[in-house]
Amino acid sequence: MTVKPLTALVVALGAALVMTGCGLFGGGGKPAAHPAAAGSAARARLPPRLLGASVSRAYQFLDQMMDRHGAGPTPRFVQSYIGGLAGAPGLDSSIYDDAVLIDAYLAEGTPGGLARAKVIGTAFLDAQAANPLRNGSLFDAYLPVPLGGPGHVQATDQASHTGSMAWAGLALTELFAATGMHSYLDGAVAIGDRVQADAWDNRGAGGYTGGSSASGAKIEWKSTEHNIDLYAFFRLLARETANPVWTTRAAWARAFIVRMWDGRQGRFYVGTATDGTTLNNSVPTEDVNSWSYLALRDPAYAGSVGWDVRHLSVTVGGFSGVSICPGDRTGVWFEGTAHLAEALALGGEDAQASAYLSDIGYAQAHGPNADGRGIMAASRNRLGDCMRGYVDASLHTGTTAWFILAAKRIDPLSAAPVSAQRGG
Repeated sequence: MTVKPLTALVVALGAALVMTGCGLFGGGGKPAAHPAAAGSAARARLPPRLLGASVSRAYQFLDQMMDRHGAGPTPRFVQSYIGGLAGAPGLDSSIYDDAVLIDAYLAEGTPGGLARAKVIGTAFLDAQAANPLRNGSLFDAYLPVPLGGPGHVQATDQASHTGSMAWAGLALTELFAATGMHSYLDGAVAIGDRVQADAWDNRGAGGYTGGSSASGAKIEWKSTEHNIDLYAFFRLLARETANPVWTTRAAWARAFIVRMWDGRQGRFYVGTATDGTTLNNSVPTEDVNSWSYLALRDPAYAGSVGWDVRHLSVTVGGFSGVSICPGDRTGVWFEGTAHLAEALALGGEDAQASAYLSDIGYAQAHGPNADGRGIMAASRNRLGDCMRGYVDASLHTGTTAWFILAAKRIDPLSAAPVSAQRGG
């Protein structure tokens, strides 16, 4: 999704509709076998020895997208989609996608990758400076044009969702950890303080609310995914600032997350309704379950990863992976497939993770609108999220960056900076 992590849309609409086994990810046993393991997908598989070449091509795509509208050290955001339906409008850059790109470039471990990460990070700082509210916040999306100064910053979506803010803050904190440049840390702290001031909530299970709409109205529902993002962000801030206030704030977000655990189903609720108390169980989605493991690494809740495998794995149209939600199994959501591959790999399920990475590598070469470098968001157009939203088969920077991170086994939601995880 371009503007923000997908589950935010699920929570927003759902809020209006509602007033052991031997494997780590069990909930009755190991994850269900990957569909391709039974020979259900009659297509070539990506040999593990070629994974590095596939990652190199993915970086080529990110470089091309970053240089479409500017070059060199000029600060700029990066166009999120190209080709197909989502790429048709062209000029739109999600700060969530930009944040994951920063992580992927830091994961590259090269001077060139670091330089590119700094270019995007400086665009975040320029956007903060250009925000008329002057409160450290960012909007969800911007034009990916060269930024010669704050006057060149143009928002394309003036909503400011908590999850998007958290990802931007994470990326700025990562940049500080990699460079020691305090301007990045100052930007991250400003984001964290703004979220605390605007979104802290003591209703029900506590946690943080969804942010603000494009009109500036406060969003009253709470998203488990957003709180996962904040937990990761605040923990990294605690590490890099040595300020215990961030540990306290991280604990507040974590307390909400674990209150959203459905032990009977072995998965997480997506959040609450607008009253801040009523559980929103309208649609279970992939990302809340895989990201919770990447952030928590707690065996008590690790069954959510196996839930995704058992309930969302699909093979359709010659492609395999996972769908966004159980209600639309007509295509593969490749970004979610990368999330899940990452969680499985870090949990020791190497064969399952490799199978999903192989599926993404196959799509890189043969999927709709493929250019041999980028990864498309989905294996078909209008793949539904079960709540009237959808993703398309357009090449996507966020999906491509997640594939890189999963292949390198680098967890952007852990308390360890990306620069400290390289080579793990």
